[in-house]
Amino acid sequence: MTRVATFGNYNSALMDLMASQSRAQTAQQRVSTEKIATDLAGYGRTSEALTALKSTASRIDGFISVGEQAAARLAAQDLAMGQIYDGGDAARQAIANAMAAGRVDGLMNDLAVQYQSVQSGLNTSFQGLYLFAGGQTDSKPATATDMAALAAAPSTAAVFANDTLTQKSRIDENTTLETGFLANELGAGLTEIFRNMQLYQNGQPVTIEGVTYTPPAAGSITGQVNEDLQAFLNAQLGQLDKANKAIVNETARNGLMQNHVDAALDTHENRRFTLDELVKDKSAVDPAEAITELEMAQIAIKASAQVLNSLRQTSLLDLLR
Repeated sequence: MTRVATFGNYNSALMDLMASQSRAQTAQQRVSTEKIATDLAGYGRTSEALTALKSTASRIDGFISVGEQAAARLAAQDLAMGQIYDGGDAARQAIANAMAAGRVDGLMNDLAVQYQSVQSGLNTSFQGLYLFAGGQTDSKPATATDMAALAAAPSTAAVFANDTLTQKSRIDENTTLETGFLANELGAGLTEIFRNMQLYQNGQPVTIEGVTYTPPAAGSITGQVNEDLQAFLNAQLGQLDKANKAIVNETARNGLMQNHVDAALDTHENRRFTLDELVKDKSAVDPAEAITELEMAQIAIKASAQVLNSLRQTSLLDLLR
C-alpha cells in the first residue's frame, strides 16, 4: 500500500521549484553571456576542442603582438635611414655645387650641418631605446658629437659604440627575421667621408682607395678650388655615391622586411578571425533558443510556486475528516 503524506508532497514540490530556479539561472546566464557555459565543465565533450582552439588563438595572438612591434620598429628604422640618406645626399650636393661654383667658401659649415643630420639618424631612439645600438640600447651608438671630434678619433670605427647583436623577430612558426641594423654598418661609409673632409681641412693627408691626397696647409678647403682640392673633392664625390647607394640598399632591405611582416600580420589576423568564428560556433547559443528556455523556466517556477502555495493551504487531515 502506497502512503501519501503532506510532507512528501510538499518536499517534492519544493524540489521542483529549486530545479526550475536552477534552470532559470542557467538560461539567464546564457542569455546574458551568449555562451553555452561560463567554464569548460559546462561544455562537456566540446571542452577539448575549445581548449585546442583557444591554445592556437593564444599562440597567434603572440605572433600578432611580435609582428606589430616589429612593424613599428621597422617603420621607425625607415624614417631614420631616410634621415641618414638625406644627410649624405645633401653633403654630396653641397660639394658638387661648390665645385661647380669654383669656390668652397662655407662648404665645411654646410657639411657640419649635414653631419649632424646623419649623426641624429644613427642615434635615433624608439620607445626609449637606440635603434642601431645592437644590444647596448641604452647608449648612443654614434659617439662623435661633431666633425672636430670625428677627426680627433683614431679611426672611423672608434666613434661607434654599438655591439654586434642585432634585433630578431619571430613572426610565425617557421620565420625569424633579423629586423635590426647596426650603426657602424649603416654609417661607417658616410662617417669616413665626413672624417676625411675634416682631416683634409686640418692639414692632414687623406688616403682614398690607395690614393693619398695631401693638403698644402690647414684650412685648405676655402676660397677657390685649385687642382689638388678638386681631385680630392672628386674622390669624395665618388665615395659619397657609394655610401648613399649603400644606405638606399639597406633602406630597401628594411622595406622588404616591412612587407614580409605586414603579410604575416594579415595572415595571422585572418586565422584569428577564423578561430574566433569556430569558437563562437562551439560556444555560442542561439539567442532565440536561450530566451525560450528562460521563459519556460520562469513559467515552471511560477507553476511550482503555485503548487507550493496550494499545499500550504491543504492538509491530508482535512480529507480524513
